[in-house]
Amino acid sequence: MPFGEVVCGAPGSGKSTYCYGKHQLFTALQRPISIVNLDPANENIPYPCAIDIASLITLQDAMDAHGLGPNGGMLYCMEYLEANFDWLESRLIELGKDAYVLFDIPGQVEVGTNHESLKRIIQRLSKIGFRLAAVHLCDAHYVTDAAKYVSVLLLSLRTMLQLELPHINVLSKIDLLSHYGDLDFNLDFYTEVQDLSHLENALNSVSPRFTALNMALISVIEDFGLVGFETLAVEDKASMLHLSRAIDRATGYIFVPPKEAPAPQGTIDSSMDPTSSRPNAFALFSTAAGPVPGDVRDVQERWIDAREAYDAHEKREWRREGEIVREQASA
Repeated sequence: MPFGEVVCGAPGSGKSTYCYGKHQLFTALQRPISIVNLDPANENIPYPCAIDIASLITLQDAMDAHGLGPNGGMLYCMEYLEANFDWLESRLIELGKDAYVLFDIPGQVEVGTNHESLKRIIQRLSKIGFRLAAVHLCDAHYVTDAAKYVSVLLLSLRTMLQLELPHINVLSKIDLLSHYGDLDFNLDFYTEVQDLSHLENALNSVSPRFTALNMALISVIEDFGLVGFETLAVEDKASMLHLSRAIDRATGYIFVPPKEAPAPQGTIDSSMDPTSSRPNAFALFSTAAGPVPGDVRDVQERWIDAREAYDAHEKREWRREGEIVREQASA
């Protein structure tokens, strides 16, 4: 059964960078991964692309052929892909039944919030056996402004209701958050979407005329009670692993290396041992079903409260590891 992620988010939220980082991580972990570019305007793809919508249609083709603007052309491309879904299906089948696929979709917000083509494409992917989760990336700098934070909550909620998938909202670029100024509350207030009435003072100081509207929007978000956020620093291995575990839990994906896969250096070969002495692979299922390790307070300490101290510690560790490698090479 193939698994995958629908990677969505506004332009500049880091979708392509996330896909590239995930490809590097999974390659190092020897986990299968393929990336499908469904953005017909993406001409500079940083990651190895298994399937590219440009082989079917590009945004420029749609604009030239029908006299459309960029937004209209993008919606046409999505409708064209839906009408030619067999083209996508045939190429996905070639990836194999055990594939793990990232679908990098366009950044135009309406594609994932109110246009029906992407939703129907996802439904057809589910019908051919894919188990998918939506990974919705939002730039972390939105949490530094109360009005922007409410807007990104509404966007996330609308996307969740539209796509109807297991959904992981992510505050990306969390490692840059300290550059945007101090937060009004601790980071867990924003990731766990706690009592939003605390935002009232900040919202009213910016736009006192819209007090009633602001509180009505907050009430809608809290009534649904669906939105929460993970955090991501794409260049940090621990952050990527934490997010990968959360996504695996949402899709039910458990990776067990095939028997012929090379084992890490120093691994004890237990293939000839009696069954009672071999590692219990079924324990993976109970581990995957348990709580995802990691705490947002640790994220705040690492990237906001004590970033300089952590960066200095990491540099010392990297230097020490480099010295060990050089000593081993010269021995």
